[in-house]
Amino acid sequence: MNAHTDTRRTLLLVDDEPTNLQVLRHTLQADYRLLFAKDGPAALALLQTDRPDLILLDIMMPGMSGYDVCAILKNDAGTQSIPIIFVTALNDAADEHKGLELGAVDYITKPFSPPIVQARVRTHLSLVQATEVRETRLQIIRCLGAAAEYRDNETGLHIVRMSHYAWRLAREIGYSDEAADELLHAAPMHDVGKIGIPDSVLLKPGKLDPAEWAIMRQHPAIGARIIGDHPSGLLRLAATIALRHHEKWDGSGYPDGLAGEAIPLAARIVALADVFDALTSVRPYKSAWSVDDAMHYIREQSGRHFDPALIEAFERCLPDILVFKARWADDAATP
Repeated sequence: MNAHTDTRRTLLLVDDEPTNLQVLRHTLQADYRLLFAKDGPAALALLQTDRPDLILLDIMMPGMSGYDVCAILKNDAGTQSIPIIFVTALNDAADEHKGLELGAVDYITKPFSPPIVQARVRTHLSLVQATEVRETRLQIIRCLGAAAEYRDNETGLHIVRMSHYAWRLAREIGYSDEAADELLHAAPMHDVGKIGIPDSVLLKPGKLDPAEWAIMRQHPAIGARIIGDHPSGLLRLAATIALRHHEKWDGSGYPDGLAGEAIPLAARIVALADVFDALTSVRPYKSAWSVDDAMHYIREQSGRHFDPALIEAFERCLPDILVFKARWADDAATP
C-alpha cells in the first residue's frame, strides 16, 4: 500500500534515537501510516510535502530541540492545528508545563508502555476528528444559509451581520459563551426554507397578493423540514429558529401565532437582529434606512413585533452592533 492509497491516519514520529523509532513503529504501524524523522530540521522539511494528523515528538535532540520544533509549528498557520504529543525521558513537572504552554496536547515519558501510547494517540485523533466534523457541519450550515439569502436577492454578508448581532444580543442578556456561539452558528439557517418557495413568489418585484402571501408564509415550516429533527443541539436550535423567527410578540406572526414567551427566546433574538439588518441594508426594492430611523421603527414595535426586554438590551449593545455592521458592510465585498 502506497501513500496515495493508504487511507489510514498519518503519524509523524520524530526522535534522534533509532531504537525509540523502532519501538514506536512496532507499536503503531498496524493502525497508522507512519512517517519518520531523526531530528528537528528533517521533521520540518518533511512537513513541507506531507501533512500528518498527529506528531509524536522527542524533546532532547541535538541542535534543534523538540521545544524548538513545537514552537515553529505552532507559529505557522499551516501546521499549528496538528496535535503534538511529546515523547521524552524528561519527567519533571516544569518540563511538562513548558511543553503544554508551547501548544502540545499531551506528554508521554520514556520508557513508555505501548498500550499507553496507543491509547493517547487514539484519544487525540478522536478529538481531531470531532473538531473536523463540527467544522464541516458549520460550513454546510453557512453554505445553506448563504444559498437561501442569495436566492432572495440578499447578500451572504447579511447572514454574517445578523448572526453577529444575534450573538451580541444573546451575550447582553446573559447567554454563556458556548450558548451564544451556538446561536451564532445556527442563525444563518433562519431563512433556508425560502429555497422551497417558487421564484414567481419569492422574486416578485411588486406586492404579494393574499394567495402569494400564503405561499411565502410556508417558508418557516419548509426550513424546519429541510434542517430536520436532529439530536444535535446546534441543528435542533437551527430548526427552531427557522420555524419561529416570524412569530411576533403580540401573537400576530406566523406560522402558528405564538405570543410572548411562548416564542423560543433564540427565535425572538434572531427576529430582532434580522429586521434591524434588513432595515439598514440596501435591497432591490428599497434604500437602506438610517440607524436612527430603524431604531425608531423597532421601538414602535415594542410589545407588538418584538420582545420589549430584547429591544432594551439591543439598545444597550447598539455601539457593538454598529461595529459589526461596519466590519461586514456590503460595499466592503465590492471589488
